[in-house]
Amino acid sequence: MDKLNLPVLLGTNRKERRSIHAAKWLVGEMQKRADIETRLFDVSEFSLPHDDYGQAIKDHFPEWRDAIIQADGLVIVSPEYNHGYPGALKAVLDLLLKEYIHKAVAFVGVSAGPWGGSRVIEAMVPMVRELGLTVTFTDLNFPSIQKKFDEQGKLQDPAYEQRAKDFLDELVWMSRTLKWGRENIPSKFHQSQG
Repeated sequence: MDKLNLPVLLGTNRKERRSIHAAKWLVGEMQKRADIETRLFDVSEFSLPHDDYGQAIKDHFPEWRDAIIQADGLVIVSPEYNHGYPGALKAVLDLLLKEYIHKAVAFVGVSAGPWGGSRVIEAMVPMVRELGLTVTFTDLNFPSIQKKFDEQGKLQDPAYEQRAKDFLDELVWMSRTLKWGRENIPSKFHQSQG
């Protein structure tokens, strides 16, 4: 089977963010798999204007736009800030709309506390649904992120290797199924190729 194109979006631009370790580690796990092609996007690298953003300026970010057009699914890594998602993440996601329709999205929740970003994931579900993304069943949660990785970003808990495998297996299944649907079943959002 062809490799699936599954980019990862790190959703925070805060200094001293620990979620960068989870994002980079997961990208490394994805790169080990023969069925996935990936790359990391970081919201801190988007120079968003302060007076306007959204679909009107999507062509100012051709690398992101083209990556999502070619993507079969998406992974979002987000810390939980006051039970919600970072504004920078929402701003980057809002750059596009039709490019997301009928593609899978999987969430990695990160928190300093015991819940592992479960509330940020709950907050993101209705938002990405409005974008046309389809949420996977399996999330990957990193509670007490400060204990999960050392200062160099090395994972301290080997149990995450199996958790990441299960998470990615579900994302691959959903992405492959939705890709087949986009290519074979016409809808008002895309023409079938089959």
